[in-house]
Amino acid sequence: MISLRQLFKTLFKINLITFGGGYTITPVIKQAFCDKVCLISDSDMLDIMALAQSGPGALSVNTSLLTGYKLAGRKGALIGAIASFLPPLIIISIVYFFYEQFAQNYWIRAALRGMSGVISAVLLVTTVDLARSALKKHAFFSFLMMTGSFIVGYFTSINVGFIILSLALIGLVVFSIDGMDPK
Repeated sequence: MISLRQLFKTLFKINLITFGGGYTITPVIKQAFCDKVCLISDSDMLDIMALAQSGPGALSVNTSLLTGYKLAGRKGALIGAIASFLPPLIIISIVYFFYEQFAQNYWIRAALRGMSGVISAVLLVTTVDLARSALKKHAFFSFLMMTGSFIVGYFTSINVGFIILSLALIGLVVFSIDGMDPK
């Protein structure tokens, strides 16, 4: 178990120091709660991440909220949401007051340019990690769905929400007709 205070501190720190949005914050949350303290299983974290992506709003807020809910119920969800939107609110408020100084500072511009490369690496590692987890069971089906969704998303202008919905329906049909256990 984790206290509400510790949950807040952990999620606040993650959301404060992680740049790049939800796709870079999500693997850090996974590492903090799955790999380090083993409070959430890998399969539960994959479910949280899938649900966070499919819901409206920012991915980082959704992931923090759902992680909090998984660990501490409704109070945890509230703590997770607050811990995720408070750091950017504070940072944006500070930047607002010092924008001119930040915009002209060579070192800040260089640091932000350097972070973009790091964010790309984190996204690549996250994608590989998620693919490994998804391919543990029903490897062929998972590989086929991931490859198909990538091809459709890359080569067409179909909305990603429709692709995700289609994959969910395909999974539902396949696993209910074949009697396969999706877990």
